[in-house]
Amino acid sequence: MISAIVLIKADVSRIPEVAQAIVQIDGVTEVYSVTGDVDLIAVAKVARHEDFADVIADRLNKVEGVRDTQTHIAFRTYSDEDLGAAFSIGGD
Repeated sequence: MISAIVLIKADVSRIPEVAQAIVQIDGVTEVYSVTGDVDLIAVAKVARHEDFADVIADRLNKVEGVRDTQTHIAFRTYSDEDLGAAFSIGGD
């Protein structure tokens, strides 16, 4: 899977509704309401780079209340769960 982090500026009065609409999009796994320069951060995961066009450009960007987005495609994903699994292989 290929991951992308999408920084989202939304209409302030619609942040909860925008978040709920975005998390319902196939390919979006999580949406966070955050402080700072943006209102929401979404995590999208797809099988092919081309699929981001459908998930982000064609669907997420068109959610009512989304004012602006900035997408960051991940090169690699690191997590404690992945690290623990790697060390448990053949450990017995």
